[in-house]
Amino acid sequence: MAAPVPAGFQFAIDRGGTFTDVFARCPGGRVRVLKLLSEDPSYGDAPTEGIRRVLQELGVAVPRELPLDASRIEWIRMGTTVATNALLQRRGERVALLLTRGFRDLLHIGTQARPRIFDLEAAMPAALYEEVIEVDERLIPQQPGCRLPGCTGDTLLLWRPLDLTALRRELERVLARGIRSLAVLLLHSYAWPGHEEQVGALARELGFQHVSLSSAVTAMARAVPRGHTACADAYLTPCIRRYLDGFCAGFAERLRGVPVLFMRSDGGLTPMEHFSGARAVLSGPAGGVVGYAVTTYRQQDGQPVIGFDMGGEIAMGWGCKWDGFGMGMGLGWGWGRPLPHPTVSPSRSGLFVVGPESAGAHPGPACYRKGGPPTVTDANLCLGRLLPEFFPRIFGPGEDQPLCRDAALRALRGLAERVGAGTPGQPPMSVEEVAMGFIRVANEAMCRPIRALTQARGHDTSRHVLACFGGAGGQHACAIARALGMKKVFIHKYSGVLSAYGMALADVVHEAQVPCALRYEPAAFAQLDERIAALEQECRQALAAQGFSSDQIRTEAFLHLRYERTDCALMCSAKGHPPTPSSCRAGDFAAAFASRYRTEFGFTIPDRAVVVDDVRVRGTGSTGISCESPLAPSGEPPRVETVTRCYFEEGYLETPVFLLEQLSCDHSIPGPAIIIDKNSTILVEPGCTASLTELGDVCIAVGSGRPSAVGTQLDPVQLSIFSHRFMSIAEQMGRILQRTAISTNIKERLDFSCALFGPDGGLVSNAPHIPVHLGAMQETVQFQIRRLGDDLREGDVLLSNHPCAGGSHLPDLTVITPVFWPGVPKPVFFVASRGHHADIGGITPGSMPPHSKALHEEGAVFVSFKLVKDGVFQEEAVTEALMAPGRVAGCSGTRNLQDNLSDLRAQVAANQKGIQLVAELIGLYGLGVVQAYMGHIQANAELAVREMLRGFAARWGAAVEAEDRMDDGSPIRLRVQVDPQEGSAVFDFSGSGHEVYGNCNAPRAITLSALIYCLRCMVGQDIPLNQGCLAPVRVIIPKGSILDPSPEAAVVGGNVLTSQRVVDVIFKAFGVCAASQVGQGPGRGGGHTGYPVVLQRFELRRGSGGAGRYRGGDGVCRELLFRQDMVLSVLSERRAIQPYGLQGGSPGALGLNLLLRRDGPTINLGAKTSVPVQPGDVFCLQTPGGGGFGPPGDAGEAEDGAEPAAPRSFVERGSLFEYRRAQEAV
Repeated sequence: MAAPVPAGFQFAIDRGGTFTDVFARCPGGRVRVLKLLSEDPSYGDAPTEGIRRVLQELGVAVPRELPLDASRIEWIRMGTTVATNALLQRRGERVALLLTRGFRDLLHIGTQARPRIFDLEAAMPAALYEEVIEVDERLIPQQPGCRLPGCTGDTLLLWRPLDLTALRRELERVLARGIRSLAVLLLHSYAWPGHEEQVGALARELGFQHVSLSSAVTAMARAVPRGHTACADAYLTPCIRRYLDGFCAGFAERLRGVPVLFMRSDGGLTPMEHFSGARAVLSGPAGGVVGYAVTTYRQQDGQPVIGFDMGGEIAMGWGCKWDGFGMGMGLGWGWGRPLPHPTVSPSRSGLFVVGPESAGAHPGPACYRKGGPPTVTDANLCLGRLLPEFFPRIFGPGEDQPLCRDAALRALRGLAERVGAGTPGQPPMSVEEVAMGFIRVANEAMCRPIRALTQARGHDTSRHVLACFGGAGGQHACAIARALGMKKVFIHKYSGVLSAYGMALADVVHEAQVPCALRYEPAAFAQLDERIAALEQECRQALAAQGFSSDQIRTEAFLHLRYERTDCALMCSAKGHPPTPSSCRAGDFAAAFASRYRTEFGFTIPDRAVVVDDVRVRGTGSTGISCESPLAPSGEPPRVETVTRCYFEEGYLETPVFLLEQLSCDHSIPGPAIIIDKNSTILVEPGCTASLTELGDVCIAVGSGRPSAVGTQLDPVQLSIFSHRFMSIAEQMGRILQRTAISTNIKERLDFSCALFGPDGGLVSNAPHIPVHLGAMQETVQFQIRRLGDDLREGDVLLSNHPCAGGSHLPDLTVITPVFWPGVPKPVFFVASRGHHADIGGITPGSMPPHSKALHEEGAVFVSFKLVKDGVFQEEAVTEALMAPGRVAGCSGTRNLQDNLSDLRAQVAANQKGIQLVAELIGLYGLGVVQAYMGHIQANAELAVREMLRGFAARWGAAVEAEDRMDDGSPIRLRVQVDPQEGSAVFDFSGSGHEVYGNCNAPRAITLSALIYCLRCMVGQDIPLNQGCLAPVRVIIPKGSILDPSPEAAVVGGNVLTSQRVVDVIFKAFGVCAASQVGQGPGRGGGHTGYPVVLQRFELRRGSGGAGRYRGGDGVCRELLFRQDMVLSVLSERRAIQPYGLQGGSPGALGLNLLLRRDGPTINLGAKTSVPVQPGDVFCLQTPGGGGFGPPGDAGEAEDGAEPAAPRSFVERGSLFEYRRAQEAV
């Protein structure tokens, strides 16, 4: 229904990085849409200029040099990239960070996540704070059985009072340095914010202009994401305040009396005075999500929607199910793969590569006439999919020229020549074939994260509608929908400015949240209802103060729920689950949680208690605004504006061009066709049909399209596409495993890997999960092929973990499933998943004993065990095998059988997903083609490694060697002989130490994993990790050595300790980085889990990195205070042999394990031990520093404790990212 005709002007504005979009409803109901540059020397502020232009068009005199008269403006709604740009460009406020004493480096250490595990230099974003203040204070959670002096049984124990006197001096010192913004992170403030509130009051009294309390910004339990969010708020909010002051100054009376609302990152509007940095980073994109959710979901009869935003600077994938009140999945889906004006190029080894490098807005694509590189935009222009005559003349140095097709052709012609040079013996590719190839690769690259994100939530992309928006989304919509199996594409008539339009449709939101630590059970329902009622009242009062009547306000309660002893919490609404006699008054949250958990993870845990971490209420003030006006049918055929030649898979086709503004709801346009409006271009591909809805939006029915013939001969474009498809299979297997597993190790610590193998057991693709798994699984699969031969049948699933069968250590259980194809007697592929099980028996809980001497002491052993036989899960047999260690004196069977069985079923399910995806791929291309490209992908990796080896030999010589030692003196020796002509090498580990009487023996598969990991790191290209990496390499490992021990040798330490020493030796031989060190700068450390201990110190071990031109990374110091009688087990290295330096750099400091007895001496525990501890004892773990690189004193030497240089690209951080990564990332 159309909205009431406005009496004044209503503005919805999205200020983006390149363009500012303005959606305006004028008096009388006329809609005006405007797009202008966000930065232009002719005006100061783009949103103000947009408002001025609209007012001027309607006859209101508004000279640019005078403030605008706002008397005729009803409201302004805005989204802005001011916060985003300040974050990306590091132009925020100077910030000091205040933390609980002992945790000054907590945010720098972070989570140790390495998104790109093959990068030798781990990119770390520069800290947002420049000064750290530590304050004496500490609360600790009370635990049953705690015997520390002073425990009273309260929920929290005041362990160390807040010292405000000393803090005052520290704050005054920081103020004297000119720092006026403060972020406060006290460890347990989420549960009791009193200390933070006292700190905030003192800071404001002393003159700090902005104070961000972590408990107020985001009251969540996890300190690291809470701290990052508080820092971001302190860093960005002053910038936003300055921008808002400047914006208001552009209007008479500073917009007094005009409602000005800003879009928050969660998709809700908030008054200008409440807009803050922590809620502003995704302000603009959130408007687009609201826009497509409201317009598309409601019009598609409840069918779920995936949004695809491809603008001038970035592509994002969003998913949502909109119910008219809130986003069921919200922005937790997060950002898709960034493709800002993605550049295109052939890699050295022949793969077509799209992104992640960007041409940006300046110089932009080659067609912008500013000397930019070839991009996807240029490829679309060369193929006739973009028509320069329909673009504004804003390009070139003078910003007065049209798009230049000749410049794009020249750039793509150069790429065609490079492709030809990189693929000798192949027919030359035309410019159109190269451009089309890059488009197809770009589409597949964008589909891959969409598949991954939907799979992570347990959804099927083919059941969704694809809603495209952004200026470039319509050019790729049909191809992406077809690749994802979707049948319908929806493109709103305002898709080019949908973020602005979404702000016009959005509701005003107020949220309130409090932490909670209750079980969800009848005894707690009264307390939960009381908290929900109080938060609802807070939301209603806040919205009423903004002018909303009671009938315009709605509230919805959420509980942040998780199963006890798990860390995977879901924010659940009870909508659709009315209250029952055994639930809260707000609804049946237990049923809602079980339903959501089953959808996302495939199972529930009915015998496990559910814990409430947080209580949240979301209040919305509905504006009732609707800007839709129906179109009248024309009764005439659609008018063709012109006809152009456009290149598709079939070659050039005559393609009619239509203007969207001239089309009516009775028009149907078969592809190929191009539909153009003022802000975007829509490509209707052959086999698709576009029609207009009664509201003027474009709906495209996506046909299957003509299948392109793909042969077995190598084609560079198909090589890149198959590379993505093979990797996607391994990634989706990983999503299924994480989603369906029950144990913390797999679901939350992500200690697993999934892979696809060829019929010979050779690795085809392995998602980059755990490095030590990377090459070892290939050995496992090939062992099973040799051992079982013809005894492998469809319906069989194998289980193995023995070192002689390619195992790493016993807790890593590998599940292998052969893939059969009709008419082929033997497996055509294999899929496998390896996961670390928390316990499989042995002499100590956790199956990681520090003092094991034989394999049987480390747990259950499987060589070639049929976990599933003829389609039947062998539960009784596998249970018996898991309990078998208990028959050995001093050992126990598995201590967590049900988790073992659940995780094994999850691994079987992950493999089944892999089989399904392989079958789909074979069904699409044929078995011969898929296996041919399996070989081509492996050959491509082989070529990349050969090129690396040739380059190394040319620079450093054909023979290198290196040696390092374990702490017990066992040498790890390596000699590498490179053949520069063939690009091959022999890696000879002869001379390495004998098998040891302990558990630092490393199975042969571990050495191969270390080698394939190092080779992939040194290649320096984004190539698939597969068997081809090892093809140019011959590996010699002496039998009976520490690197290939006897079958019954203990190996648990070899997997985690010796593997790292092998990596150090390989990198030492090639001279790429020093020991225990990847990249330059201070090291990073981990946290602690929920054991009965107090983490009382966790910070960098300053000065432990070796001196050099580039200092080695510092280790960390972690102190654990024990609260109960326990047994401490330690398994570590580098306590006797220092991490080496390279090229004259000094070695890093040794690690140290100390036990500080409560009333006694300090004891050096050594590297490996198991010792009883008592309440009050403290374990001090000091990890070794990394070796330095280059002689100290050279130019460029970093000072002790210096922060590393800012990375070349932005690395995500904050609560949204951490929450999403924990639940979705693999």
